[in-house]
Amino acid sequence: MAETVEIRVPNIGDFKDVSVMEILIKEGDEIAADQALLAVESDKATMEIPSPWAGRIESVALKIGDKVSEGTVVAKIARSNSPSSERKILAKVSQSTGRHEADVETEFDLAVIGAGPGGYSAAFRAADLGLKVVLIERYNVLGGVCLNVGCIPSKALLHVAAIKEEAERIAENGILFGDAAIDLQALRSFKDATIKRLTDGLGQMAKARKVEIISGTAKFGSPHHLIVATAKGETRSIGFKKCVIATGSSAVRLPMLPLDSRVVDSTGALQLQSVPNRMLVVGGGIIGLEMATIYSALGARVDIVERLPELLAGVDPEAVAIWRRKNAHRFDRIWLGGSVENAAVESDKVVVTIKGETLEKRPYDVVLQSVGRTPNVETLGVESVGLQCDAHGFLTVDKQMRTQVPNIFAIGDVVGGPMLAHKAMHEGHVAAEAAAGLKAHLDAKIVPCVAYTDPEIAWVGLSEREALSAQRNVRSVKFPWSASGRAIASGASYGMTKLIFDADNHRILGGVIVGPHAGDMIGEICLAIEMGADAVDIGRTIHPHPTLAETIGMAAELFEGVCTDLMPVAKSGKRT
Repeated sequence: MAETVEIRVPNIGDFKDVSVMEILIKEGDEIAADQALLAVESDKATMEIPSPWAGRIESVALKIGDKVSEGTVVAKIARSNSPSSERKILAKVSQSTGRHEADVETEFDLAVIGAGPGGYSAAFRAADLGLKVVLIERYNVLGGVCLNVGCIPSKALLHVAAIKEEAERIAENGILFGDAAIDLQALRSFKDATIKRLTDGLGQMAKARKVEIISGTAKFGSPHHLIVATAKGETRSIGFKKCVIATGSSAVRLPMLPLDSRVVDSTGALQLQSVPNRMLVVGGGIIGLEMATIYSALGARVDIVERLPELLAGVDPEAVAIWRRKNAHRFDRIWLGGSVENAAVESDKVVVTIKGETLEKRPYDVVLQSVGRTPNVETLGVESVGLQCDAHGFLTVDKQMRTQVPNIFAIGDVVGGPMLAHKAMHEGHVAAEAAAGLKAHLDAKIVPCVAYTDPEIAWVGLSEREALSAQRNVRSVKFPWSASGRAIASGASYGMTKLIFDADNHRILGGVIVGPHAGDMIGEICLAIEMGADAVDIGRTIHPHPTLAETIGMAAELFEGVCTDLMPVAKSGKRT
C-alpha cells in the first residue's frame, strides 16, 4: 500500500513569504519525481517547486496568491517506492532563484527578443502596464519580417498589381487605357516609403512608452540575463525578471538549388531588382502564389512546382478551383506532385530539372523558393536555461505563452501553429499581461488565413474536409456571387461565400470566401464563430446593400431555407 506523505517547500535560499503564481497539479494527478508542482514569484525571482517523489496527488494545500516559505505544506502524495534525492530538488530551485551568473549593466522588468508584430506588441503592452521594458532587435529598424520584408511590402506590390490588372480588365466595360509602362525605381520607392512610414511610427510609439531599443543579437546567459552583441560591435549584459522570445522564422532553403543572385526567397523577390521573362516558383502555398501574382502582373511568365497534389494545401477545394480558373492565364506550367531534382547556373539562366510525370529541364531568369519557414531559435542558447524544442524546432508553451522556465515566454512563429502576424500580436498581448501578473491566457477558437492573390481567398475555422475526417455532423452552404448585384457590377460574379454550420444546433463553425476583399470580409465570420452565433443570428443581421459582405448574411439565410435571392428549392430538393 502506498505511503501518504506531505510535500513541503524545500530550501529556497533567502526567500520568504513568496507568492504562489501558478498551481501545476490537482487532486488525482499521477506525477513523476522532480515534476514541477507550483511556480512562485518574489520581486527578485521566479521558481518552480518540484516533487521529491513520484506518486498520486491526494490533496493540494495551496491556492494562487498564497504566501509560502521553506517548510510550507504544498500537497499530500501517495508516493511510490522510488523517491528522488533531496539534493536534486535543491539544485533545481537554486538554478531558478534569479541570481545572475554575470554582472548586468541594466535590470528590466521585461526583455523582449525580436521586434516583429508579436514582439513590439508584447513590449508596448507591457510598457502600458507599467513595466520597464527593453526590446532587442537584430536589425536597425523595428517591425521584423512582416513589416520590412514580408506582409507589408508584398501587399503594397499586390495593390499595384491589382490596379494594373483591373485597368486592363475595365476595357471590356468601355474604358480603354494604353499599355502600362512600368517604372521599377518608382515602384520600389513606393514600397520603401510604405515600409518607412510604418517603421518610423513604431519608433515613435516605442519612444513615447519609454521602451529601450537595442539593435543586436541576443542569447541567454542565464534564466535572468541576456548577452547582447550589439550592431556597434559591443557586448552588453542585460538583466530581466521576465523575458519574451519573439524571434520569428526564416525561409527554408532548398539544398539542391545553387547559391546565386537569381535564386531568391520571398525577401529577395520583394527587392524587385528586375522583371524576369521566365520565373519558376517552387512551392504552391500562400507566399509562392502571392509572389507569382505580383511578377505575372508585371509581365513575367510563371511556372509553379508543388510537391503536394494540390495548390494551397488544406484550403477549400472549390475555392482553389475558382482561383485556378481565374489565374490560368498566368502560368505556362503547374506541376502538382512534382519536385525540383537539381539546378545549375548556365550562362545567364538557372536551368532546373523538374520531376513530374517525366524529367524536364527548363531555363529561368529567376527561381523563387517558397517551401516553408523554420523557427529562429538556434542562436538563442535556449538549452542553457533549460528550454527544449520539439521535434520540429518549436518551443512549447501553455495558454499564457509561458515556456517550461516560468519567467520566460515565447510567442509567434517560434511556438508553431499558423505563422501569421495577427496570431503573434494576440500572443504578444497575452504574454505581456501574464508577465505583468494579470490572469491573461490565449483562448482563441480560430485563426483566420488569407491569400492576398487575385482573387483573394480567406478562410477560418472548420473546413468541410476537416469535418468529414472528424465525423462531425455539419452542413455547408454556398452562396454564389453570380446572385450578388455588387459582385456582378464589379466583375466578380465568379466569387463564392461558403459557410459551415453544426447541423444540430445551427452554430457557425467555419467559412471560406473567394473574391475581391475576401480578407476584409472574413472578420465577420471570425467574430460569429467566437461569439457562438447561429445561422439565424447571422441571417437576421442587416447587412448594407449592395455589398459583397451581404453574401455572408445570404449564405446564412440559405442554410435556414429563407433566402429570397436565389431560385426556390423544389420539393425534389433541386432549385427551380
